Formats: sequence, C-alpha cells, structure tokens
Amino acid sequence: MDEHFVWMTTRRIKAGTLADFERMWRPSQHPEGMRRAYAYWSDDGLEVVGVSFWDSRESCDAWRVSEVEANRREAMAPYVVEEREAFYRGRELAVPAR
Repeated sequence: MDEHFVWMTTRRIKAGTLADFERMWRPSQHPEGMRRAYAYWSDDGLEVVGVSFWDSRESCDAWRVSEVEANRREAMAPYVVEEREAFYRGRELAVPAR
C-alpha cells in the first residue's frame, strides 16, 4: 500500500466571514510537492478543515516556511479565532464492497 503524507489544519473563524476567509485561504501559487488538497466546513460556517496530501514531509515543511505561505497566513489572520495543525503519515484503508 502507498504511504500518504498529510497536513491537516482546523480553523475556527469569525461568524459571517467564511466567504472572505476562503478568498484569503487560497495560495497565490500551487505549492510544489502538493498532490491534492481538500477543504471541509461545518454547517454553521464557523470551522474549516484543510487536508492536503504531499510527496513527502520535506516538501510540506518547505511550503510551511515559504514566504508565500507566510503571506497567506497573514491574510487569513483577521478571520481566524483558533487554529490547530498536524502532520500525519498513513495509508488508504480498504472498504469492503457491498
């Protein structure tokens, strides 16, 4: 099975700011080494979860310390109340056919 490298960020945002937050959330350039990314948000629009898949931990770490990422985080800051982040390694689980 293929091993995946995943960065997950959960942010609580200020009420009524989801649309503005999403505009600031998108990076100005695609991160090198990022394979794919997903965004999920709560029904009330107060929590956003970002899940990104990477070639390696090193490629993710390089993005995390980049100037582009620093600028993106600065742009998001006015909308963020709380933020949690973590890096994971894992693999896809087989789901039995019905």
